[in-house]
Amino acid sequence: MAAIEVKVPDIGDFKDVPVIEVLVKAGDVVKKDESLITLESDKATMEVPAPSSGTVRELRVKVGDKVSQGSAIALLEGGAEAAKPQPAPAQAPKAATSTPPSAPAPAAAPPSERPSAAAARAEPPATVASSLAAASPAAASSTPMPPAAAPALPVGSREGAVPAHASPGVRRFARELGVEISHVTGSGPKGRILKEDIQQFVKGALAGGAPGHAAGAGLGELGLPAWPKVDFAKFGPVERQARTRIQKISGPALARNWVMIPHVTQFDEADVTELEAFRQRVNEENAKSGAKVTMLAFLVKAAVAALKKYPTLNSSLDGDDLVVKGYWNIGFAADTPQGLVVPVIRNADQKGVLDIAREMGELASKAREGKLAPTDMQGGTFSISSLGGIGGTAFTPIINAPEVAILGVSKTVMKPVWNGKEFAPRLMLPLSLSYDHRVVDGALGARFTAFLAQVVTDLRRGYL
Repeated sequence: MAAIEVKVPDIGDFKDVPVIEVLVKAGDVVKKDESLITLESDKATMEVPAPSSGTVRELRVKVGDKVSQGSAIALLEGGAEAAKPQPAPAQAPKAATSTPPSAPAPAAAPPSERPSAAAARAEPPATVASSLAAASPAAASSTPMPPAAAPALPVGSREGAVPAHASPGVRRFARELGVEISHVTGSGPKGRILKEDIQQFVKGALAGGAPGHAAGAGLGELGLPAWPKVDFAKFGPVERQARTRIQKISGPALARNWVMIPHVTQFDEADVTELEAFRQRVNEENAKSGAKVTMLAFLVKAAVAALKKYPTLNSSLDGDDLVVKGYWNIGFAADTPQGLVVPVIRNADQKGVLDIAREMGELASKAREGKLAPTDMQGGTFSISSLGGIGGTAFTPIINAPEVAILGVSKTVMKPVWNGKEFAPRLMLPLSLSYDHRVVDGALGARFTAFLAQVVTDLRRGYL
């Protein structure tokens, strides 16, 4: 039969995506939808499946090659007589990562014979994997860059420096990160500065020195001492462990957000005694549906109500302008073996609590299995980090840029509360709202948190 040229499917706006794994070799027999190669963009890992069953006659890519949509990757000779596929080489596990990405995953899902690629969180500095203090991410992500008004990582400019060669898009990217572009060494043709050069410069600055820059850059220009170098082994036995991919990706982005965004955290409590009783009744009535409603599902709806009343917290900074969104996509932190990611509930204002609970369960399951698509983690307007199932009384979540606020939720606790006549036992839910003080002042932050607490306290308000 005629050979089929297998090409890279639609992967969104990404170009020159590296090939990190080739899962088959010439002569292998594969089934339809069986994975051929694995790509890794700065937002996610994704597998390219075979469009039909057949024999791999020729591979046209190798590990390290860069491909884009439409790039030829293999020649596949189809046929109904195709035998069982040979086992693919073992895949290294890939870490699932959060925030928020812009490229959709391949249309067809890989078969169960091969481990599926884990969707990765946003690559710094493009997005945040997760925005948590006790948990990143989180996320990413997928999301635009932090505002141009943020203070530069490296400040100042080189006296007498030769004008940097860079496109307007790259210059805007540098401004959004607060990078003085004259400090960046270009790796493109004739020394042209690329977007990747800006990203590497920021990573280097956060780590203690930017590549290609004069000594003393990075932390030195921030007025900070160099990172300490310690031989830990001379004090006792040590074990060196590699960080997960989520940690490697989210760490620099979290550091960027913490340094560049002036955080303020507002703490409050919500009386959820009636809400918890109602939640338990809902679960009893819907036991057969399989959708378990958690407190987080109610908080998503309550957050939408509060964001509609105070839309400033549903915005992003873009230079000197504030972009207020007319949609409500709520990200939530999902725990995985590799770290925290932040899937997004899209159009949460149009969904009921049961729908949100069901979608949240599906996304959390995909996150644990490393199967989140980039589109599952993009477009968030506000994030919630719930640690209530673990414990704690309060914490300071890190804002998931370019969002301007994130809600932290801790473990409910029974407390004696004065009702005007006596102390009565009430179930109290700790709330921790971190917000960007350039956008949200203290009064607005307190009003938002107080209103949110009122919504989850009194269901008769009708906001849920």
